[in-house]
Amino acid sequence: MRLIEIITDAGYADTLSSIAEQHDIIDSWQGVAGEDGRVVFHMLVSDANRQPVIDALQNLLGASEKTRIIIQPVDAVLPRPGAPVESGRKLTSTGSQTREELYDKIARGAQLDSTFLLLVCLSTVVASVGLLEANVAVIVGAMVIAPLLGPNIALAFATSLGDRVLIWQAIKTNLTGMLVTLVMSVVTGRIWQGSLDNAEIMLRTDVGLAGVVLALASGAAAVLSLITGLSSALVGVMVAVALLPPAATLGMMLGSGQFSAAGGAALLLAVNVVCINLSAKLMFLFKGVRPRTWVEKNQARQSAAIYTTVWIVVLALLIITIVLRHRVLG
Repeated sequence: MRLIEIITDAGYADTLSSIAEQHDIIDSWQGVAGEDGRVVFHMLVSDANRQPVIDALQNLLGASEKTRIIIQPVDAVLPRPGAPVESGRKLTSTGSQTREELYDKIARGAQLDSTFLLLVCLSTVVASVGLLEANVAVIVGAMVIAPLLGPNIALAFATSLGDRVLIWQAIKTNLTGMLVTLVMSVVTGRIWQGSLDNAEIMLRTDVGLAGVVLALASGAAAVLSLITGLSSALVGVMVAVALLPPAATLGMMLGSGQFSAAGGAALLLAVNVVCINLSAKLMFLFKGVRPRTWVEKNQARQSAAIYTTVWIVVLALLIITIVLRHRVLG
């Protein structure tokens, strides 16, 4: 449930009331027009109706520069709304989060700023120390920080909406984060005087078909937790399909000249990235995350077809590589 606050010209008041009646919202009320001619209109909207209401408001008020639509969370309402949803009515909500709420949340994870770079550097240090010391608790700590998960989820989300700006932002942020991690870990591998053959490092120099299934399931779970608002579930996803430990392992193996082991780490990293993006994309499609206008939907369909095909082909090639690698290495 959300409280939608619309600040707009008083002349829209009757139309807003019609939208409220049409979508059978829980309650609505409006304030008195201010000196600037604008009025504040409130709608208390259920999860099932929230996305259609937001779409209707954008269609009506999207071109008005004086309009602001604010979506606020609601912890509880008394008395509790108990009216059931009409049978046979199609629900177009994506869950407990609207497309707009998801956009704000996911786009923040794709921002390439000093905070993201600092998180990448710190998590790389934590992951490297944990791997070198074979300390599972420290490695899990690096997994939970998980700065590289955000731009990958953002990439899948952006292609669902056909948002080219966010697509390129997510790609740029992802590549920058990976590059920073690899550079730092290569330097670590060059200067480290001890061995790099402990169990935790070796664990991340190989991947099997079970790892592919795990990565696919984890990527889908990450998106589902975002859509439903259960962000606490993301912690488990971060641990299940981590990107930083294999990236750090890849860099350290390259730095120490162990190229065969580096190839295994690169394969694990590639599988995790591809599976997260593919399963996240499919989950967004399954939950009905799509643009609002016809033109945007057409662009999104083209983007989705290309994006999904590319990831499926890459995943197939990775699976073939995994099978061949296991046969060669015995």
